[in-house]
Amino acid sequence: IWVEFTVSLALAGISLGVVVREYASLSHLYKQYFGFPGEILMRMLKLVILPLIISSMITGVAALDSEVSGKIGLRAVVYYFSTTIIAVVLGIILVMTIKPGVSQTAEHIDRAGTPPNVTTVDTLLDLLRNMFPENLVQACFQQYKTKRKELEPEKLPVNSSTVPPLTTTIMTVMENITKDYKIVGTYSDGINVLGLIVFCVAFGLVIGKMGEKGRILLDFFDALNEATMKLVQIIMCYMPVGILFLIAAKIIEVEDWEIFRKMGLYMVTVLSGLAIHATVCLPLIFFVIVRKNPYTFTLGMAQALVTALMISSSSATLPVTFRCAEENNCIDKRITRFVLPVGATINMDGTALYEAVAAIFIAQLNDYALDVGQIVTISITATVASIGAAGVPNAGLVTMVIVLTAVGLPASDVTLIVAVDWLLDRFRTMINVLGDAYGAGIVQKLSKRELERMDLTSDMDVANPFALEAALDDEECEKKSYVNGGFTVDKTDAISFTETSQF
Repeated sequence: IWVEFTVSLALAGISLGVVVREYASLSHLYKQYFGFPGEILMRMLKLVILPLIISSMITGVAALDSEVSGKIGLRAVVYYFSTTIIAVVLGIILVMTIKPGVSQTAEHIDRAGTPPNVTTVDTLLDLLRNMFPENLVQACFQQYKTKRKELEPEKLPVNSSTVPPLTTTIMTVMENITKDYKIVGTYSDGINVLGLIVFCVAFGLVIGKMGEKGRILLDFFDALNEATMKLVQIIMCYMPVGILFLIAAKIIEVEDWEIFRKMGLYMVTVLSGLAIHATVCLPLIFFVIVRKNPYTFTLGMAQALVTALMISSSSATLPVTFRCAEENNCIDKRITRFVLPVGATINMDGTALYEAVAAIFIAQLNDYALDVGQIVTISITATVASIGAAGVPNAGLVTMVIVLTAVGLPASDVTLIVAVDWLLDRFRTMINVLGDAYGAGIVQKLSKRELERMDLTSDMDVANPFALEAALDDEECEKKSYVNGGFTVDKTDAISFTETSQF
């Protein structure tokens, strides 16, 4: 019912946006005022991201021992890489078959915005730097970003006794070619989710190893997680209203609808790839491993998928993803708390597919023939770049520059696809969230034996302490005794044990 209500409000938002656009000429300022209720929804969802990620990751890892969490993490990462590579290959096959950029040239498409000023090496190194933030508090609201500053070349004295023309020529060439830079560390706004996840995994492992001493910390973060999920339920009551105005405001803001006609074939290629990946590839993997109906599973995630489609941020959708996975699809909390935050950060199937399609589309627009090596380079770079893409709107444009640079395409051509990126971004975010959810279901199935063993151990600890005695050696058995029904029982004496139990 909630999903149907949200979808109907989304359609109402589109209708409202079209009507307001047609009959009311709003200024840019009043357009922003009109979208204010939608802005409030985004702020609410972003508000709970930080406590949710910290509490869920720490409790999820601490609830598992290091060996089990290592196995679960490895299975999740293998799944993420596998599905991302499948998405990239699918996108390349489609764009090479449909060839959306062959029938037109870059000059016929209007450019929008400015390309991000990034370099491949610095972006990848920043990814590693952000994994280990130097200030944990700062990581809650800022990410590290490298900025290059050009150094002035040193002027070398020229000896007048040498041949002047040759020396002057060599020095001029050297000055023109050699440029030196130094790295200036800056910070950009936005939660450093990757750094927080790395810290929380390490912190959770330490708490799990501390035993009884770490119990108070574990209880605290567990309570924080429960309280955050209660807040999410409150936010869900406001969500339909926020989504209505989010969509309507976006419809009003679009200035040029003609671009959708010009980019129609490109959009069809991307959306076809996303649809095939969501309805064929991911469900097939889920069915082969889990042996359950994948479409029933998808229906259980419908609330999260609609939210992702409307707000275009996998990180902001995370609270709803948790709720759907645990309540509707009955996925173990130990799995969701560990797998979903990591998936929202590094599992970007939709983004990887889009970047592969966009790179080859831009090559086709420029009549630039790609050989097999360059296509392989695009697939590898798109996979790595999608992992580095933050779970925020339009992060794909930054990593798109890396993919274009890797095969020698002009980075400025990223402005060709900016005009339609806001719409495609919503659909690929939805696929990213669906991939995360399927990943949690698959990892739970693969980790079933470890989880059952942990449940059995936990049950024996609480319900039947005598069941643990088989694991104790004879010396320990002689020294230990239990209080059972008010009587101290010597566990080495089978007769006493039997009599006490009967009594």
